[in-house]
Amino acid sequence: MASTIFALASAPGRAGVAVVRMSGPDAGQMATALAGSLPPPRQAVLRRLQHRGAEIDHALLLWFAAPHSFTGEDVAEFHIHGGRAVREALFAALAKLGARPAEPGEFSRRAVENGKLDLTRAEAIADLVDAETPAQLRQALRQHDGVLADLYEGWRAQLIVALGRAEAAIDFSDDGVGDAEFAAAHGAAQEISQQIQEHMDDAGRGESLREGLRLTILGPPNAGKSSLINALARRDVAIVADTPGTTRDVVEARLDLGGYLLQVADTAGVRQTADAIEAEGVRRALSHAAGGMTLLLLDGSLPDPRTGLPADLPEPDLIVWNKADLGFVREGISISLKTGAGLSMLQSMLQQRVQQKLENRGDSPLLTRPRHRHALNEALAHLQHGLKAPQGQPELLAEDLRLAMRAIGRITGRVDVEELLDFVFRDFCIGK
Repeated sequence: MASTIFALASAPGRAGVAVVRMSGPDAGQMATALAGSLPPPRQAVLRRLQHRGAEIDHALLLWFAAPHSFTGEDVAEFHIHGGRAVREALFAALAKLGARPAEPGEFSRRAVENGKLDLTRAEAIADLVDAETPAQLRQALRQHDGVLADLYEGWRAQLIVALGRAEAAIDFSDDGVGDAEFAAAHGAAQEISQQIQEHMDDAGRGESLREGLRLTILGPPNAGKSSLINALARRDVAIVADTPGTTRDVVEARLDLGGYLLQVADTAGVRQTADAIEAEGVRRALSHAAGGMTLLLLDGSLPDPRTGLPADLPEPDLIVWNKADLGFVREGISISLKTGAGLSMLQSMLQQRVQQKLENRGDSPLLTRPRHRHALNEALAHLQHGLKAPQGQPELLAEDLRLAMRAIGRITGRVDVEELLDFVFRDFCIGK
């Protein structure tokens, strides 16, 4: 039998109100022991909480009887005053009654195990908690509403039908029906394979939207990279000095740019150098630039701003000329980090580029996690292998359809749930 667990479901620290959640088979008995009686389901009632004669708090108590609760178990919620002493007194009382503190993600894990959530919706809960921008919030809400689960379960249902056709081709191979059933299964596998491929050809937009799009600022020493990241972040993120090579490592800041999360990185000045430490900084700068957007910042007042840049410098998404206050004329975006000229234009251009990279082009949901991509890659490989099966061997196609179906099922948790749960819920907050 599952144990009864409890956790703080609101943010830690001093607050006006704190929410403590309890779930498990003894939740009702323990809540009654503390509050005297249970309120009607889904109604908040004021109760005096006490244990062994010691008063804990005056609190609101809510009761959710199984299976009509978040976890599918009996659940009680205590809305108490948010002081540390009140919280600790309630935790101690629950522990003495036999409950134990919940592990990270254990409430959501029980919801999955009891059929209240699939894994994609459970992951969306974590994304909702972590959302920093409106775009992240929209994506998490869509996933929580089941758009990804519906898409993946739709493919899984189609694969079940196709597998049935392939099995029929095996069973009726001598009755003249096998060829038609094999053709139908083959056609379904081809169509699903194409749909999965289109879903995956998204340039990582969903993952970048959830985690934040990386923007790496590259440029030679003293071009103004550290000043630029400070100006974009509107705070002192990086040290600014006239001495070349001040920045040796990657310094990052997270920005909300037009509703999208942007992770901006200031890097070491990139140039050919014999200094071992500086060379390592250049290597890290170029490594960080891989896989995201790059902005090349150059000193536009120099005769040849690109002098000394490494030959393997990646082609930037945006070239920006700094020190416009010195009066040069360059084609493209010119700014002055000394006077602030051109910064609003640069921010508008960055916002436009970020939107172009991250906005969803169509109504289909975006792929949001590497775990999903890995499973879809596996399913696609099985389907493509199955499509090579000759007509006289439908059992080969059937086996690959079965393997593809299982790979997709792992995304929502329809198969092999136990091996996924620890991985999925390890980064959840305690109260979820």
